Parts: sequence; structure tokens; C-alpha cells
Amino acid sequence: MKKVLFLSLAVIFSLNVTAQTKGDLEFGFHLGGNLSTISTFDNYDSASSRFSFNTGGFLDFYFNEQWSILLKAQYDEKGWNNGFYEDENFNTFDTDYSLNYITTPLMANFHFGRNYNWFINFGPYVGFLVDAKALDVDVEVKDAFNSTDFGIALGMGVKVPVSDKAKILFEYQAQSGFAEIFDVNDGETIRNGRSSLNVGIVFLLSTANVK
Repeated sequence: MKKVLFLSLAVIFSLNVTAQTKGDLEFGFHLGGNLSTISTFDNYDSASSRFSFNTGGFLDFYFNEQWSILLKAQYDEKGWNNGFYEDENFNTFDTDYSLNYITTPLMANFHFGRNYNWFINFGPYVGFLVDAKALDVDVEVKDAFNSTDFGIALGMGVKVPVSDKAKILFEYQAQSGFAEIFDVNDGETIRNGRSSLNVGIVFLLSTANVK
């Protein structure tokens, strides 16, 4: 079994795959684990990170072998642990919060390395709230939150060739929110933050061969 695994890895890393060129378009899918939290103040100082998931798809349009524009659309589970919920009778309960978004980052993608398979990227994102829940008390709280979120996304990773049309993706991605997440908040702004480790598959959709 070890020999088979070693041989498979050797074949993958020895493939002679050329870099993408101007006009090339890649698409793919990924999934991964999120570690999310919020900026805190006053009663939210006890908030801690929450583990959850994300999944989505993306398009990557190349201007040359080093630069491309990356557009993602992903289902992003965010939120935090060790929060609190106050009901209509002013009773307070400890609870974790789940905030789920459809997030669309638009990022400049810089490729480097021998075959330009390593990358770093950065750019803005917009998130649209799908649902929000106080988990331990099983209460929907979407109305208490703003319907949109925005901020900056950063990422880095590598695409490992498995053929001349497909690569395996490994990436780290972080998001730092700029917007207030609550619909009503008279205090300091509370923002989303999350990081993730993702794995996926990338396909070369078309080659324009534009020089």
C-alpha cells in the first residue's frame, strides 16, 4: 500500500504541466473547515471561535501566467460560541450562534513557482445572510442581524496537477469583515471574522491561446 501511495505521489508531482496563459479559464469546487468568531466588546468579551464548514465553486480568468481574476460563490457557515440570548421576558441564556451566508469574494490572484501553481490572492467579498440561529435555545434570530456583510478576503495555496486538464486544490483563506453584523447596535461595531482550510478540484475549462 505504501509503495502504491508513493508511486502515485511521484507521478503527480512529475507531470510536466505548463502554466496557464492569457485568456485561459479555470473552474472548480472546494469544501473546507471554518474557524469563525466576532470582534467583541462589553458582554461579548467571552465570545470564542466556532468550528463549521464552507463549500462552493469558483471561476479563475487568466490575464497572463502570473495574474488572474478569481470569482467565488460559497456557502459560508460563520458565528461564534459562548454568546448569550435574551428572550422577550428578559431572561438570559448562554448559547452558541450560527450565521450562514452566501459569500462572493472577487480577488486578484497572483501565481508563482516553477509552473505557477502556487498562488496568493486578495480582494473584497460580499456576504448575504441565509439564516441565523441561537443554537442552544433553538431560536431563529435572522431578524436581529443585517442581511449583508462585506469585508476583505485573503488567501494562499497550491494547485497540484493530476493531468493536463485537472488539479487538486489546497488553500488557506481568511475573511475580515468591515460591516456591523447586528441590525441594531448602539455600541462599538461587531464584525465577522473567519479563517478556513479548503481542498478542491480545478479544471481547465478553455484555452484561448491569446498571446
